[in-house]
Amino acid sequence: MIGMESYRTFINKDVDFGASDAKIIKTDSVVTAPWVRWKCRYGCDGYNSSLCCPPSTPVHRETRELLDSYKVALLLHLAGNIKRSADLTEIAVTLERDLFLAGYYKAFAMGAGPCGLCPVCSMGECRYPEKARPSMESCGIDVFSTARNNGYTIEVVKDYSDKMNRFGLVLIE
Repeated sequence: MIGMESYRTFINKDVDFGASDAKIIKTDSVVTAPWVRWKCRYGCDGYNSSLCCPPSTPVHRETRELLDSYKVALLLHLAGNIKRSADLTEIAVTLERDLFLAGYYKAFAMGAGPCGLCPVCSMGECRYPEKARPSMESCGIDVFSTARNNGYTIEVVKDYSDKMNRFGLVLIE
């Protein structure tokens, strides 16, 4: 792992791309749990609607194994009344590519919410594999606990006028 200063460029890029802020975090601060995908299955109209949503995405145990093969990640934060979760995913994917081109060959992004690239997913071969990524929650990541573990305040949004906090993750090395 290289020094924190080397990551500063990517934190600044994240903000330049439209995120509110970002933090370099340790992957052992990311919480996975089996109940998270159940919230997708019972309560989200994105369930089984794309290759980036359950049941097509990894379960929490597989995600934990993936996280354990990394030490450092970039936790992206987008605050405010956000219309599309796909905006955060787009930022994460752009950072993944930039990190990869900078030599971080293991870089992998996870966004927020259902994939919005196609009006209707083919559920076969993805039309946009270079842009499509699963959300943190679709892979069993407890976004609330993960955000709180890393110094963010996050609460349940009770009304569409409430401030929303969305998070994405880019695994680095």
